[in-house]
Amino acid sequence: MAEYLSDEQVSRYGRFPAAPSPADLERFFYLDAPALAKVADKRGPHNRLGWAVQWGTVRMLGTFLLDPRDVPHVAVDYVAEQIGVADPSCIKLYPERAQTKWDHQGEIRELLEYREFAEAQDDLLTFLGSRVRNFRVSRRELFDRAVVWLIDNKVVLPGITVLERLVRDVRTDELDAINVVLTERTPVELRRELLETLEVPDGRRISTLEWMRTTVTDVSGMRRRWRLRRGRRGRRIWSAGSSR
Repeated sequence: MAEYLSDEQVSRYGRFPAAPSPADLERFFYLDAPALAKVADKRGPHNRLGWAVQWGTVRMLGTFLLDPRDVPHVAVDYVAEQIGVADPSCIKLYPERAQTKWDHQGEIRELLEYREFAEAQDDLLTFLGSRVRNFRVSRRELFDRAVVWLIDNKVVLPGITVLERLVRDVRTDELDAINVVLTERTPVELRRELLETLEVPDGRRISTLEWMRTTVTDVSGMRRRWRLRRGRRGRRIWSAGSSR
């Protein structure tokens, strides 16, 4: 199981968290002319409906469902009306021949020009690396950005653990590289002083860094003097770094 993703992220990955809205149906499940032409070649209403439902599913979710019958009824009904299938419940017959489902997925990927994840992995790594270098982004946020990128770029989603590990690793590697550059550019004396701010001085309960970050709410004379000392300490460290 993914180590850092929320339950909500896991539950919605490659699935329908809710029934598609009317706008979603029109955007993802409205069959264009090439799709209708492909559907017309299929034998039996259940195969035509199954193919069309998979076509819409990959466009909306970025992946095919293991069982197309898991698609919300509103989407199945919407597609059935377009292709003239009077009984949408016939889709329950669609998975009876597994090879048919796989063959249809291959046709759909080719028709929509979708790529497999392995083909797009390097491009995704480049995108994620740029996000880490230019923005403060958590692993969860980066994961969501990766999903959006894959869907927008017509790449079939991989297993959730595959993407979770990739996002975790690229973020760790990029942050490590940034730290190396910052360390090399920071004078030894300043590095030592910065590290000292992480220590908890004798007689205190928090580190110097936490002390400097604490919001001042007491405006008494003693607290004002404490605030000035804290400000001078911070400016001294900043000045030491900026003057080099």
